[in-house]
Amino acid sequence: MKIMSVVSTRPEIIKMAPVIREIEKRGFEHIFVTTGQHYDFLLFEKIINDLELPDPDYNLEIGSGTPGLHIGLGMLMLERVLDKEKPDVVLAQGDTDSVLAAALAAHKNRYVFGHVEAGLRNYNFWMPEESNRRLADHISNFLFAPTDISKKNLLRENIPEEWIFVTGNTVVDAVLQNLPVAMRKSKIMEKIPYGEKEYVLVTYHRAENTTPDRLKKFLKIIETLSREKFKIIYPIHPRTKNLMKIYGLLNKLTSLENIFVMEPLGYLDFLVLMKNAQVILTDSGGLQEEGTVLKVPVLVMRESTERPEALGKGCELVGMDIEKIMGYLKEPPIVEGSPFGDGKAAERIVNIISEELVN
Repeated sequence: MKIMSVVSTRPEIIKMAPVIREIEKRGFEHIFVTTGQHYDFLLFEKIINDLELPDPDYNLEIGSGTPGLHIGLGMLMLERVLDKEKPDVVLAQGDTDSVLAAALAAHKNRYVFGHVEAGLRNYNFWMPEESNRRLADHISNFLFAPTDISKKNLLRENIPEEWIFVTGNTVVDAVLQNLPVAMRKSKIMEKIPYGEKEYVLVTYHRAENTTPDRLKKFLKIIETLSREKFKIIYPIHPRTKNLMKIYGLLNKLTSLENIFVMEPLGYLDFLVLMKNAQVILTDSGGLQEEGTVLKVPVLVMRESTERPEALGKGCELVGMDIEKIMGYLKEPPIVEGSPFGDGKAAERIVNIISEELVN
């Protein structure tokens, strides 16, 4: 059996790595494709190196651009790969433009498509990820839902139940597999000025959050934390850094007290930073999941989440509300453990593909 995976961003690599390892462990032929949506070394190649994954068989090198370019050109170039390789199944994870391009290319050319992490919904149609994951789900043959809530979302949209498989989330597999390696190999704690459980780990990068107004609000939040003597570690995303520089905000950020701004990190270093944080303050989706696995409280700078399973279990929506953020920082929520699975999602996914397509 030949399986093709399309993996194009840092979070996708992290979450698909356990599936790729499981495919190779079973001896199935694997075709590894990236569209090049994340082309920065620290966001893509270093993650592949950290996770000891093979180099992609195909790098389509699309790079930056509009959604139309990512999806349209991605679909066109993926069609050529499909025509050459003729895989038995195509897999993609998540909700990026590359995922939608892969789903469309597979569907239109009559290839079986499996969507890993299907069924996530936040019902905020201003977020491009919401339309991407909805469209991908409705043209998938296998829908690998991480939780029962995700399955219920799909059933409400009239997707046949026999196409839906609750597997758990592969992010749990990734954290459990890689944390021991990270704790052994990473030297990141020697490079930051704070010790274990002394700092707030901050990430902020989503496209809808990097408008001038939102970035000014973000800076005000960080200024408040600095003034209140919270110690902050902020690995800054290249897009956020560039936009803050354009809007004249970067120098203000880096001149604050009690903040250590650093370049993006490899996955193993970042895993250690997450584990040792007192609290994670983020607009990320994946960190909501990883925080629960690591038992670190997560405050989400968004108004909605496609991961409601984590709410009230150590993860809280705070938006850009400074008072709410400060309240939770002074009295962090208690993490009860992860609602996203037992670390065997990749094994289940490959089992399902094998049973359905081989037998």
